[in-house]
Amino acid sequence: MAVASGRSDVQVGAHVGAQVGCVRQLFKAPYMHQILNYINGCFVPPSAGDYLDVVEPATGRVHARVAHSDKADVDAAVEAARAAFPAWRSLTTSDRSRLLLRLADLIDENVERLAQAETLDAGKPIALTRSLDIPRSATNFRYFATAILHTMSDSCETDQPAVGAPLHALNYTLRRPRGVAGLISPWNLPLYLLTWKIAPALATGNTCVAKPSEMTPLTASILGELATRARIPPGVLNIVQGTGENCGREIVRHPHVPTISFTGSTGVGRWIGASCGESLKRVSLELGGKNPMLVFGDADPAAAAAEALRAAFTNSGQICLCASRILVHESIYTKFRESLVGLARGLVPGDPIDPGTRHGALVSRHHMEKVDSYVRLARELGGVVHCGGAPALEVSERCRGGSFYPPTIIDGLDPSCRVEREEIFGPVITLQPFRTDDEAIALANATDYGLAASVWTSNLTRAHRVAAALDAGIVWINCWMVRDLRTPFGGVKQSGVGREGGLEALKFLTEPTSVTIRV
Repeated sequence: MAVASGRSDVQVGAHVGAQVGCVRQLFKAPYMHQILNYINGCFVPPSAGDYLDVVEPATGRVHARVAHSDKADVDAAVEAARAAFPAWRSLTTSDRSRLLLRLADLIDENVERLAQAETLDAGKPIALTRSLDIPRSATNFRYFATAILHTMSDSCETDQPAVGAPLHALNYTLRRPRGVAGLISPWNLPLYLLTWKIAPALATGNTCVAKPSEMTPLTASILGELATRARIPPGVLNIVQGTGENCGREIVRHPHVPTISFTGSTGVGRWIGASCGESLKRVSLELGGKNPMLVFGDADPAAAAAEALRAAFTNSGQICLCASRILVHESIYTKFRESLVGLARGLVPGDPIDPGTRHGALVSRHHMEKVDSYVRLARELGGVVHCGGAPALEVSERCRGGSFYPPTIIDGLDPSCRVEREEIFGPVITLQPFRTDDEAIALANATDYGLAASVWTSNLTRAHRVAAALDAGIVWINCWMVRDLRTPFGGVKQSGVGREGGLEALKFLTEPTSVTIRV
């Protein structure tokens, strides 16, 4: 089946060039532009004509205005997705794979542009967006575009007694796309997590209505441009910009969106789960975490401290997988703490556009104040702050109004206090000593969350035993954030419902039909 976009590359380039502008200019001048919705292959303004300010976290300045979409915009996007679904579903897997691989190539060709946009929106170091966020977004499309070429159907043979004569039958399972998928992603890994949802949805033959965070909309808008250049048919991918209250809520409630995938806060996840339950929608929820790192006495304190620095403070601690509670055996506790504090003091907040910066800004002033409130609470509860502990106000002349918080390490707290139990989602971690393996496991599990954990030990038997005892969907042993896209991703308890990644994603986004043939 031939697939055409209906618009030339010249038309697309002119339209998006006017909308997105030159990203480099955004760092240098008060260049204001509007970020529109991407519906049915076109960039369109919000139906009500309303826009929201988009603030650069590193400077506190408004750099763009993004569509403040409502029910009418969501309805238009869903209608476009529904209209495109029959043809997209009917494409061969090789045709869908080819189109998604072309989109991955275009992301690779635009790494610098996308990386600068992500740094502008999210305040994360340009070194991180260049090396991780944007390349991984292309990898997401490549993985799922090729995974669909290698899936196989389950089958089994039935041989059982029947009245008169034995009955023989062959059973097999068909998997078909479910229709329009509603995909809602957060601000901390804007393009990385958006493509993590879009790629499997489109690969399996679904169409989608995606909503990025209104705080970080730039790269999603550029993705719409690249999708058109890749010849993804109009209506297959729709991107509606706006808030969760006005836009995300309408996607979740829409009667013609049977599948919802959400990554975000536990509070919002509870509402989405309840809403989807009422209408019997299929839902995947990837929510919060309060992830432990367990360092046993037979671990190398220096090596564990070096990895703890990365696990705790990558993206200023604004990753759901970050280790925020470090549990250390009492025999190496002091040495480990001294090593980690020394490393953290060398991780100085800096302008995200500087290639040498390793610790950028928090996403907003409001979020920075929330993070700081937990540090103030820790002091009130008798905690000892070994480094950091207050907003960084003098980062650079350009970043004088930015939202920066240095790496902060606290110990001396009661394990049952709020600082130890609630998700802070910033560059603030706590240390706790333990004596026995069982005590370490109990401390690790003493939270409402259960997303990820990491275990540091040279004893393989201990590693397997502890991993099996932890309440976590993901356990790393002597490493952190090693992600193979074939493995299930998700958590237990208040960290979510369902799994994404690998075959789990392909199954979640398809409907199984069991077929039995008498032979």
